[in-house]
Amino acid sequence: MIVVTTEDVVGHRIVETKGQVFGLVVRSRGLGGNVMASLRSLGGGEITEYTELLEEARRHAIDRMVGNATAMGANAIVRMMFDSSEIGQTMSEIVAYGTAVVVEPEK
Repeated sequence: MIVVTTEDVVGHRIVETKGQVFGLVVRSRGLGGNVMASLRSLGGGEITEYTELLEEARRHAIDRMVGNATAMGANAIVRMMFDSSEIGQTMSEIVAYGTAVVVEPEK
């Protein structure tokens, strides 16, 4: 599956648009992770517990989006973007979304 943030896939042409596709993940850091993150925030700097959580959530959201596009019969996703928000104080919602398309190499 080709996933790009642009409107086109270089060297390919879009032959069919399947439609909007997304992958949604809601994650919560466990109690231990929240305690460690709170302690680390006192000293300033990067909160690696949350960085790792969000990196994993983004990968998971992309995987779900690709699975949805595959089920639609697409072989590429164009204009892929992320959106995120907080739910309460302990949960993060990550959405990967784009347009599922069928592409073929240019001749």
